[in-house]
Amino acid sequence: MSVTTVNATTPAVRKTQQPDKANKRRVKPRDLAIGLVLPLTILLLWQVAAQRAWISPIFLPLPSTTLFSFFDMVERQSFHIDFLASISIVTQAFVYGTLLGVGLGIAAGLSQTVERIFGPTLDGIRHIPGIAWLPLIVLWVGIGPAAKIVVITKTVFFPVFLNTLQGIRAVEKNFIELADVLTLTRWQLVRKVIIPGAMPSILVGVRYGASLAWALVVVAEGLSGMEGIGYLIFRAQSLLMTDQLLVCMVVIGVVGFLIDRSMALLQRHVLRWKQGFEG
Repeated sequence: MSVTTVNATTPAVRKTQQPDKANKRRVKPRDLAIGLVLPLTILLLWQVAAQRAWISPIFLPLPSTTLFSFFDMVERQSFHIDFLASISIVTQAFVYGTLLGVGLGIAAGLSQTVERIFGPTLDGIRHIPGIAWLPLIVLWVGIGPAAKIVVITKTVFFPVFLNTLQGIRAVEKNFIELADVLTLTRWQLVRKVIIPGAMPSILVGVRYGASLAWALVVVAEGLSGMEGIGYLIFRAQSLLMTDQLLVCMVVIGVVGFLIDRSMALLQRHVLRWKQGFEG
C-alpha cells in the first residue's frame, strides 16, 4: 500500500514543481545585464588603453580597427574557409572521441576484465599530452586534417571515457539491488538503471571534451597545416598583424562560449528529470 501511495502522488508533485523549475531557468534581463558587465568593462579598458596609447598601436589596435579587420578578412581573405576548416576538424574529432569514450567507458564500467585489459595502457597514454603526439602523427599521415583529427580525438576520448567509467561505478548500489529484486535482465538493468544513473557524469565528460577539442584545434593548426584559425593566429603573430590576431582570438572565444552553452543546454534537457541545487 505504501508503494502504491508514493507512485500515485509522485506525478502530482512533479506537475507542481515543473512550472517553478521553468521560472527559475528562464533568462531574466537582470541576469543578462549582470553577465555583460565584465565583457563591457574589458572592452572599455581596451578602448581607453589603445586610445591613450598606453600600449603601442602595433601591439594593441583600437577595437574599431579590429572590427574593420574582421570584415576585411571575411571579404578579402576568405576567413570563412579557414573557420569552416576548423569547425570540420573539431566536429569530426569530437564525434569520434565521444563515441569511443562512451563505448569503451561503458564496457569497462560493466566489466572489470575489460578495465584490467585496457586500464594500464590507457593510463600510460593519457599522461602524454595530445599535442606531443602531433609530430609523430604528422610523420605517419602528413600535415592534413587527418593528423589533427587523430590528436583531438585522443584528447576528447579520455575525459569522456573516465567520466563514463566513474559514472557507471558510482550508480547507487541500492538501485542495483532493487533491479535484482524486480528480476530485471542484464540489458534492462543497463538500459533502465545504470545508463540513466551514469548520465550526469557522462554529460560532464562530453561537455568538457567539446571545450578541449575547440581549444586544441588552434594549437594543432598553428603547428601543422596551412589553413584554419590556428594557422591564421600564428601567421598574424609572425607578421605583427595584431588586429587580425585579436580578430581570431575574439572569434575563438565567442565560438567556444557558444559550444559550451550548447552543451549545457543539452545537458539540462537530457537531465530534466534530475533535480538538484540551482544556486
